[in-house]
Amino acid sequence: MIQKTALVCGAGGFIGYHLVKRYKEEGYWVRGVDIRYPEFGTTLADEFIIADLRYPDKAKRAVSLKEKSLTACFDEVCQLAANMGGIGFISQDHSAEILHDSAMINLCVLDECRKRRVKKILYTSSACIYPLRNQMDPAHPQCSETSAYPADPDTAHGWETLFGEQLYLSYIKDYNMDIRIVRLHNVFGPMGPWRGGREKAPAALCRKIAEAPEGGSIQLWGKGDQTRSFLDIDECIEGLRRIMLANKTLPILNLGSDKTITINNLALLIARISGKQIELQQVPGPRGVRGRTSDNTLILKELNWQPSQELEVGLRKLYPWIAEQIKQQFNVKKIP
Repeated sequence: MIQKTALVCGAGGFIGYHLVKRYKEEGYWVRGVDIRYPEFGTTLADEFIIADLRYPDKAKRAVSLKEKSLTACFDEVCQLAANMGGIGFISQDHSAEILHDSAMINLCVLDECRKRRVKKILYTSSACIYPLRNQMDPAHPQCSETSAYPADPDTAHGWETLFGEQLYLSYIKDYNMDIRIVRLHNVFGPMGPWRGGREKAPAALCRKIAEAPEGGSIQLWGKGDQTRSFLDIDECIEGLRRIMLANKTLPILNLGSDKTITINNLALLIARISGKQIELQQVPGPRGVRGRTSDNTLILKELNWQPSQELEVGLRKLYPWIAEQIKQQFNVKKIP
């Protein structure tokens, strides 16, 4: 029996690291590709290639499968590689590099998959593609899959992933390729960035609260009344595998939680998990759209499944992990 194979582009990143782990648990032979190794753990990939996928020759090397004991092409390719981060990164002066880098990665990887006749492809898009006009009311954001057009994302990252969707849809139409497109909504959990500007709200708030003294304060950008929903990494990976294993053609799907929370209440929830009394200090800063959540009507219809885990369950995994990272960093600095 020939072992199934998977290629994970972006395997050095947060979601890619966990996806490689899941593939190995399912018995796949896995190649990971990224410009760097995972920051917080050792990859479980059978082979890990350091490569800049913005360049065609690097993409060709990544997608080529020459091992005699394996199939002629990958059974599954997951294209997660991108230049992106949290609101503090994508809302600042990074628009040109985000648009250029992520577009080049998708153009190079997808065409190599076409040439190599890859059997099945996953493209991870983003909830950032949704129009600004549908996210002005924090209590009632409108993010159903069909609401993406007329297009009006609020960031370059949103425009780039919208272009990515059209690129992959065109390859489906013109080359009859089996491609699954997923719009991810605010994925969080251990092994992800928690400092440096690319971290997202749950990790940033965990870091701030872990570093704050008892009775201290932390800063929040804006009034903190903007709403979001957050998807635990374990449910994200479960959803991605269900989408890839579905034995039918699927439309573009949201993958996220449909349970919203204000940023203020998110901070207070993390503070409660930490056991600290923390005051919130609102300061000017990028805050993104007023409200965003995942409309799960379509994924429930297509897969008879949707994320259901309570936010606190995931945060109780994330907070101690970040607190331990901070502790280790502090101990390293103390070494003479």
